[in-house]
Amino acid sequence: MKSTGIVRKLDQLGRIVIPKELRSMLNIEIKTPLAILIDGDQIVLEKYQPYKACMVTGESSDENLTLANGNIVLSKEGAEQIIKELQQQLESTASR
Repeated sequence: MKSTGIVRKLDQLGRIVIPKELRSMLNIEIKTPLAILIDGDQIVLEKYQPYKACMVTGESSDENLTLANGNIVLSKEGAEQIIKELQQQLESTASR
């Protein structure tokens, strides 16, 4: 695990502030759900992604597509958005 060199103290209610630089770097915005995990004697925070949540829209459904050995999950809307963007990218590179 990579160290950031940033140290924060807990407040009276057991809260810590995740520095803005780290939140920006990891695309963590207000109300982003975070999972709290224990790994030995370490507390690990990670962005929570429900099972079968679309990587584009965030929609969670059993009908979402699972691709690339489970590494990519897309809803119908997410897949359509990806297809549209890929077509635009391919058209722009073909015209160069």
